[in-house]
This record gives sequence, C-alpha cells and structure tokens, in this order.
Amino acid sequence: MARIAGVDLPKHKKIEIALGYIYGIGRFTAGNICREVGVNPTTRVKDLTESEASKLNMEISKNYKVEGDLRREVQQNIRHLIDIGTYRGLRHRRNLPVRGQRTKSNARTRRGKRKTVGASRAQAPAAAATA
Repeated sequence: MARIAGVDLPKHKKIEIALGYIYGIGRFTAGNICREVGVNPTTRVKDLTESEASKLNMEISKNYKVEGDLRREVQQNIRHLIDIGTYRGLRHRRNLPVRGQRTKSNARTRRGKRKTVGASRAQAPAAAATA
C-alpha cells in the first residue's frame, strides 16, 4: 500500500483513481500529476515502484496544497466570512444552505430532522382542567 501525502492509497486501484483519495486532488489533477511525473495513469498502486511513489509525493508536496493545509485554509476562509458578518457567514453560522438553495421544503441535510411546531396547543387545555 503506497502512502502519498499522508494518505494510504488503496492498492488495487489505478493510480489516477487512487490519487483522488487525497483531499484536494480530483481526477483531472490526478491526470496532470501522472503526466508531469511520467507515471502511466493505468498503473495499479501495488505495481508502483518506490521511485515512482517518491516522485508523486515530491510533485504533490511541491506544487499542490492538499489534506491538512487545504482543510485549514478552507476553515479559515469560512471563519473570516463569519467574523466580518457577510450573508454567507451568517448562513454558515446558522448551519443553513449557503449557495441560495430553498429552505421551505428542502435542505433537510443541512437543517436536520424535522421538528413539529405548534402541535401541543390542543393538549394544553386538557392539562389545565386536570390541575
């Protein structure tokens, strides 16, 4: 199992697909990395030589921001939006959709499980009568 950029890549996948397991690298970027390093994109991770793995590691660490650094930068950008009080920052703070999606009928992933509001009104007089 090859370890590139601090991530253990699955050994039975092609290197072009396996590089996508690294946060910040997609299919297009993985193809570019393979082309620049000179590794055949259809090579399986288990068939990589030690020199090819080290070339991939060097290329990624030198020219791409991935994993922890990228996650930290994204969180800092969100924190900045919240601190300066932009609309997008408010949406992040309230845990609501940020990019203009409707929230009346959808957005369950972001808003969480439904909570019924106002259904206890009919029960209130009955509770008062017994007291």
